[in-house]
Amino acid sequence: MKLTKTYTIDDLMVGCKAGDRKAQEQLYQQTSAKMFALCLRYARDRMEAEDSLQMGYIKIFKSIKDYRSEGSFEGWIRRIMVNTAIESYRKNLKSLNLVQLEDAYEQPAVGFDYSKLEMQDLLKLIQQLADGYRLVFNMYIIEGYSHKEIAQTLGISEGASKSQLSRARAILKERIIKMEGLNYAKYTG
Repeated sequence: MKLTKTYTIDDLMVGCKAGDRKAQEQLYQQTSAKMFALCLRYARDRMEAEDSLQMGYIKIFKSIKDYRSEGSFEGWIRRIMVNTAIESYRKNLKSLNLVQLEDAYEQPAVGFDYSKLEMQDLLKLIQQLADGYRLVFNMYIIEGYSHKEIAQTLGISEGASKSQLSRARAILKERIIKMEGLNYAKYTG
C-alpha cells in the first residue's frame, strides 16, 4: 500500500515559489473546485468560467514569487481569480450591461434567509441576473468588496453600485419566492 503525503496549502505555496510542477499540480487539485465555483458566479456560462479559471492559475503561477505572505495564501488566490473573472467578463463584452442609475429604482433593504436554498439553486438564480446586477451582487455580497471598490473596479459611481445591489437583491427575492411556489402576499403577510 502506497501512502501519499498530504500537503498544506502553505507547503504547496513554498513548492510553487520554487517552481515545483508537482506542487503546482497539487495546489490546483486542492483549490480548483472552489475557484471554479467562484468563476461560475461571475461568468455567463460554463465555458467562460473554465477560461477564467485557467487564466487565473496561469497568473497565480507566474506571480507567485511576488506573494509576500501577507494575509492567507488562499485569499490571495481568490483575489486573483475574482480579478481574472472580471477581466474575462469585460473582454467578452463590448461594454458592461449595467443598468443606468436613473433606470434602476432603490429597493428597501429586505432581509431574506438564503440558507434555505441549495447552493446550486442559488448559483443558478445569480447567473440569471443581468450582467451588472450579477457582478455587483457577487463583488459585494460574496467577495466583500465595498461600494467604493466596486465603483472603481467597474468604472461606475458608488450610487450605481448601491442601486445595482438593491435591485439584484429584490430580483433574487422575487425569484426565490416564485421558485418555492409561494406568492408574495403570503410570504409578507
